[in-house]
Amino acid sequence: MAPIKAQDLGALTDIEAVDQLVNVRKMEIVDVGCGDGTLARALAERGANVLGLEPDPVQAAKNRAQPPCPGVTLVEAGAQSIPLENGTADGVIFSRSLHHVPTKLMGRALCEARRVLKPKGFVVVLEPEIDSPYSRLMRPFHDESKERAAAKRALKRLVPKVFRRRREYTYTASEVYSDFESFVARMAGATFNTIRRDRVETPKVRRAFEAGRTNGAYEFEHRMRAHLLLTD
Repeated sequence: MAPIKAQDLGALTDIEAVDQLVNVRKMEIVDVGCGDGTLARALAERGANVLGLEPDPVQAAKNRAQPPCPGVTLVEAGAQSIPLENGTADGVIFSRSLHHVPTKLMGRALCEARRVLKPKGFVVVLEPEIDSPYSRLMRPFHDESKERAAAKRALKRLVPKVFRRRREYTYTASEVYSDFESFVARMAGATFNTIRRDRVETPKVRRAFEAGRTNGAYEFEHRMRAHLLLTD
């Protein structure tokens, strides 16, 4: 896949980045690796009908216990086996989730996304850049460099084979915390990884965290790359 120049979209949240790329109103959307369903609900607010897939059984159980949300269905499933018939989705979104797919299954996940798309469908892949202030903050206890590089390779290898067009964009998301404890709680509270509190609560991480102090909070830039993959 030949290098292409990515257009910079500026400072955005993930859902704002999706808004810049596609209009999801009245569309059938699959949110792969949906977590607690935050993005899925935001997509539904924009008029989409969303199927959120969460492979982590602990988070999936929490999702099943949530009150119903119009336009959102959250199920336990992995990216490599999307529970839809061929050609039934308008779009598939991987929001910071492709690098969480086991490396040997990343290609299959992208092929699955293509399988379920209708004609003129799209895939949006939002992936964190390997080197940014927020990534450097996390690196001492949770280095995802290899996984993110593998996701990048999977896109480079498979996209020309299964999609007809692609566009790339960059944007900068902000990660904001009120204090160090809230950061630790978020890092060690996720059940889709094995981050331990004692790995986060170290002098080195605390010093790096303090460097992000601004206006009474702690803010870190998270540089992101958005891939828009099109079937026509």
